[in-house]
Amino acid sequence: MDIRQRNNVTVAGPPDGPALVLAHGFGCDQNMWRLVLPALTAEFRVVLFDYVGSGRSDLSAWDEQRYGSLGGYARDVLEVCEELDLRDAVFVGHSVSAMVGVLAVAAAPERLSRLVMVAPSPCYIDGDGYRGRFSAEDIDELLESLESNYLGWSAAMAPVIMGNADRPELGEELTASFCAADPDMARVFARTTFLSDSRADLGTVTVPTLVLECRQDVIAPREVGAYVHAAIPDSRLVTLEATGHCPQLSAPQATAQAVLDFIRATG
Repeated sequence: MDIRQRNNVTVAGPPDGPALVLAHGFGCDQNMWRLVLPALTAEFRVVLFDYVGSGRSDLSAWDEQRYGSLGGYARDVLEVCEELDLRDAVFVGHSVSAMVGVLAVAAAPERLSRLVMVAPSPCYIDGDGYRGRFSAEDIDELLESLESNYLGWSAAMAPVIMGNADRPELGEELTASFCAADPDMARVFARTTFLSDSRADLGTVTVPTLVLECRQDVIAPREVGAYVHAAIPDSRLVTLEATGHCPQLSAPQATAQAVLDFIRATG
């Protein structure tokens, strides 16, 4: 199978530069990174891709069993890295892709030697003294609404996830991105995202890691960022002066600068 076509792989920046791999979250695609690219591609070879089932990926390659777990998305990442023969690359994962990155760096630290987690959450459901932001009933209701009326759910939820009510164009963009996804594939990705529990995996991370959170985020609040930071040995925690769950859109310059500062400090 042509991995580059399957995952709509694109590469920008100097061909011989150190590599950055940018991975999008649920309901999104690689276009969500476009505003941080100018700062990153000045010195890095930036690899972008779409998970199978998202964006302009080859939808015929989608398999419900594979993409019913975060491991299936990590396989996409690793196969892209193998196809491009990446070594010592930095993996930047947004939202659920932060947890996909945890699996990917554990499987291939020689290919992905540093990890940036943008607005991560290892578990969305409260329990056992952990505050994930949502009750089990909240998540059941969210998934039931999504499965019964995906487009309606997208129109209602995307602006809430994006935040920044004073900049409605951001919520409109995320809504359009959600609505462009195949509803059946999106339902599987949503269940994989919101029902996953990656807390036990955090302690397996041995590569330099940046936890990048927003000052206000309804999906991944700061107490979750603090939990991730505490669970990953020697990780760094940076709080952006940004609101919402997608700082690469709402605060692209600050997001790019935080990534660059981390890479330079750990290079």
